[in-house]
Amino acid sequence: MYKSDLFDEKTFYKAFLADLEASHTEVIIESPFVTSKRMKTLWPSFRGLVKRGVKTYIVTRDPQDHTERYEEQSEAEIQALEAIGIQVWLCRGNHHRKLSIIDREILWEGSLNILSQMKSREIMRRLEGGGFAEDLFHFLRYKKYL
Repeated sequence: MYKSDLFDEKTFYKAFLADLEASHTEVIIESPFVTSKRMKTLWPSFRGLVKRGVKTYIVTRDPQDHTERYEEQSEAEIQALEAIGIQVWLCRGNHHRKLSIIDREILWEGSLNILSQMKSREIMRRLEGGGFAEDLFHFLRYKKYL
């Protein structure tokens, strides 16, 4: 049994932040871009994850793969994430996946850059149950990194 819901850029963050708040063990977020403006709204949740002992992993583009403006923002936010205990994995070569796996039970996937979205029109699907999150976890071979 599973549940599937659709969200847009207006409804996504409220639901996603609620999932982060309810998480117990592990959060993985893949977002190719990280901007300071978006991170301002996410920092309280990330601090809460660390405080509760939820293992948190961010997969994003290497800042060197961005233009200078985004490179500086991305690098600063990555350093701040690592400073509080969040592990960041850098990818080279056009990393573009947008997803999150929460407690290996909830899967968010779609077009929205979780760590940077501000103005664009996007869609995200939230799948809970049905093994979808666990399937993607294994498909992306995360186990060898955790």
